[in-house]
Amino acid sequence: MKVDVKLFAVAKQYAGTDTITLELDEQAATAGQLKLQLVQQIPQLQPLLNSLRIAVNQQYASDQTQLRAHDEIACIPPVSGG
Repeated sequence: MKVDVKLFAVAKQYAGTDTITLELDEQAATAGQLKLQLVQQIPQLQPLLNSLRIAVNQQYASDQTQLRAHDEIACIPPVSGG
């Protein structure tokens, strides 16, 4: 299944866009699998893999959260600054 992922902060900068479309196996589509696909598409995110947060339908999701075709998905990298 295809899912659109909204990107924020450094993920958006690395991708050069605010949305990316990924193809996931519908039977195994989890937030954790999505993070791995994101790193394949945007290799610069590899160092942030363990700290990337995925939100599904405006709720933070665990890596085991199942994804569905029409979910609203966002990738939120760690934020720093002051």
